[in-house]
Amino acid sequence: MYRLPLVECLMFGALISATDPVTVLSIFQELGTDENLYALVFGESVLNDAMAIALYRTMSSVKSNDSSGQNLFFVVLNFLETFFGSMSSGVGVGLLSALLFKYAGLNVENLHNLESCLFVLFPYFSYMLAEGLGLSGIVSILFTGIVMKRYTFSNLSENSQHFSAAFFHLLSSLAETFVFIYMGFDIGMEQHSWSHVGFIFFSILCIGVARAANVFSCAYLVNLVRPANRQIPLQHQKALWYSGLRGAMAFALALQSVHDLPDGHGQTIFTATTAIVVLTVLLIGGSTSTMLRALKVVGDGHNGPLEESFEGKNCNIGSSYDEGTSSGGKLKMKLKEFHSNASFTTLDRHYLTPFLHLMTMVMMMTTTMMMERILMTQLKIREERALQGPN
Repeated sequence: MYRLPLVECLMFGALISATDPVTVLSIFQELGTDENLYALVFGESVLNDAMAIALYRTMSSVKSNDSSGQNLFFVVLNFLETFFGSMSSGVGVGLLSALLFKYAGLNVENLHNLESCLFVLFPYFSYMLAEGLGLSGIVSILFTGIVMKRYTFSNLSENSQHFSAAFFHLLSSLAETFVFIYMGFDIGMEQHSWSHVGFIFFSILCIGVARAANVFSCAYLVNLVRPANRQIPLQHQKALWYSGLRGAMAFALALQSVHDLPDGHGQTIFTATTAIVVLTVLLIGGSTSTMLRALKVVGDGHNGPLEESFEGKNCNIGSSYDEGTSSGGKLKMKLKEFHSNASFTTLDRHYLTPFLHLMTMVMMMTTTMMMERILMTQLKIREERALQGPN
């Protein structure tokens, strides 16, 4: 239908794979759905954005360097450097903010404004740091937000917590509204290439088939290693497949492709992406409520928190075997215990939080030793000057 070089096909595949189920998630909240399904849809969207940006940047660098004979190893290495480098910088800034708000003593009454301002500015610092290092600022700010919500937010005062939550909710609503307004203006104002309607049609068809192959195969593999009470049911898999709207991230990367790709290829990709975003938002977003009711994944029966039941089942696993059990039985029970406790909450409680406390103690001891050394050096200099007497 439309000939594109392999690298440009990979760029289009990277940007169009980013899902943005804002409409679906808002309907989830309105109708009430299973928390695990909400987490699956939201988590997939967030991580897809990060992966799409890193993949697009990698393919764009391959295209700009005209390295058709470049070794695949270096392409993969470039992708890993972009993704994990951005993730590391974001996590580092988030942990730094947690230490600052825990020990800086900003949660007093007359410093609430300063506390809130610093909390808002730390993600922006993460973004600028990653961009300055040649990494992805959006990926970095994503992981900064995850870490700050988990470890920094609880160190704020109660007033700052309420203000920050309301402020970021307002920014989120404004950003979503602005994106859809911008896309609406773009349809009438930007120059599009509508001469390749077949390319758009088959792109939509291939997206649906590829997403089905992705969702159902990955869910099957996940269910193989999950216990029965944590498996992904078929209704949730269908809802996850149907929730694959394309939105802001795909649109932004497609707009960037207009400048990255010559010979009208970027314009064609941008037009196809705009059409896909509009169609998926209108068709899928408009029929989501009907689909969720047909799959019976919404309603009052799905509002209860499931995390408590998982935590309750995970607490007493270790006491189910005794010293008389054989080595093979112990191994099986250890594997069962590992799979049952394989949640982020358990990992955070038993490993991450103690590790962060240890790192905090090490940093405080190191800082104390450095300050003592500086003070001792200054005292020694003063004693030497006192012994020398006035000149």
